Amino acid sequence: MKQTIRLILALLLFLCLADMPYGYYNFVRFVAAFAFAYFAFEYYKKEREGLAFAFGALALMFQPFIKLALGRVMWNVVDVVVGLGLVYLAYLEFKKKD
Repeated sequence: MKQTIRLILALLLFLCLADMPYGYYNFVRFVAAFAFAYFAFEYYKKEREGLAFAFGALALMFQPFIKLALGRVMWNVVDVVVGLGLVYLAYLEFKKKD
């Protein structure tokens, strides 16, 4: 289930590279902040502090209430890097189950 959430979130982030309506970006920020907070809590419970801290920082970065003004190009870079990281984590979890 977590792999599916990661992959869907990665897809949403990759779609941010396209010219989408402004509401889409707000939707992605809200979904991403909620998902990253969830992942931070889950990794904290598993005592994986590094990933818990990273996802907590991402939750703060993507939260929709106080927007971080990075500019379109920088947000595109962030979206791609975070999306690739989510795909990689989903792959590692899938591989671990084999």
